[in-house]
Amino acid sequence: MAETDGSPFGGCLEKLKSYVRTRKGTILAAEIILSFIILICYAASMYGGYSAVAICEMVFAIIFFIVFMMELDKQFLVVNWLWSDFIRAVIGAALYLITSLICVIGGAGDGARIAGGVFGLLAGILFAYDSYMIFMDIKSSRQHTAAPTDDTV
Repeated sequence: MAETDGSPFGGCLEKLKSYVRTRKGTILAAEIILSFIILICYAASMYGGYSAVAICEMVFAIIFFIVFMMELDKQFLVVNWLWSDFIRAVIGAALYLITSLICVIGGAGDGARIAGGVFGLLAGILFAYDSYMIFMDIKSSRQHTAAPTDDTV
């Protein structure tokens, strides 16, 4: 702990290291890295317009990574972070699967576009897995906070 006392980012780096080791941190980090790879592939292709999905999803994943890593979700209670993350992951899975299928099917002669499409299919599966895990978290949190069913009112 003594080596992080002199650094202004010591606490943040420790939070980063510990958060990346969690299941959610690993998924978000993989989403960020995969979106960056897809962004590079689409930018190198002849049709750069598909990179908008990768840019948006990478930015949203970075925002949620920072919010959850710094535990800002416990400070800003106005936003339901669990549902917001669920909506982000569902939309990301749908957009990646749709655009990737379009790129793989119609990308003849453009290797970078096909590579971006293949990585996009992997990202769509990852985002769908993230959606499923978030849904399970929502489902378990709803079961723990059930309202009492007493008839004595």
